[in-house]
Amino acid sequence: MSGSETPDPDQPAGSDEIDVHAQLFARWSVSDIAYSDPSTERYITVTPVAHTMGRHSSKQFKKSEISVVERLINRLMRTEENTGKKGMTTRIVREAFDIVHDRTEENPVQVLVTAVENAAPREETVRLKYGGISVPQAVDVAPQRRVDQALKFLAEGAHEASFKSTTSVEQALAEQLIGASNYDVQTYAINQKEEKERVAAAAR
Repeated sequence: MSGSETPDPDQPAGSDEIDVHAQLFARWSVSDIAYSDPSTERYITVTPVAHTMGRHSSKQFKKSEISVVERLINRLMRTEENTGKKGMTTRIVREAFDIVHDRTEENPVQVLVTAVENAAPREETVRLKYGGISVPQAVDVAPQRRVDQALKFLAEGAHEASFKSTTSVEQALAEQLIGASNYDVQTYAINQKEEKERVAAAAR
């Protein structure tokens, strides 16, 4: 750094600006991702960084600035078998992306973004109490929660399909991503979304 250059005060200490031309896992481009859902677009961040080392973990709502790929990796760790195994879950996602590309010949990052948009529920129910009686009421889902729910469904679907099964978790995750991106109702993530919206429609 030359003497005339001053550091950006808003830049986190010890970090460099992200190169928009860098590639995720040194293979997948993140510069030409298309979004079809304007409500969730600002909450689905795509960067070439797959491990921010918890930089935003203590800041409220900063999770939406983390790459959706890393958020999927973190969600896959939320099981008894994978807790804390960031390296292993990163490898799982990387290999699942390779399978997605082999099957679809598309950028797997784009497939993930489309899958999240398709699996994000628009409505859900809450429990309201009237005179001691609990009544379900349909409510709209906030965009940030929609993304959270979609990632949860994708991770749960991969875990369910591979648990005590001959199907590897990489294969199961790839199938979830491809199915959700194609809006296949047989896919766990899409099935859960449809179920939530069906229950909410009955509670209107």
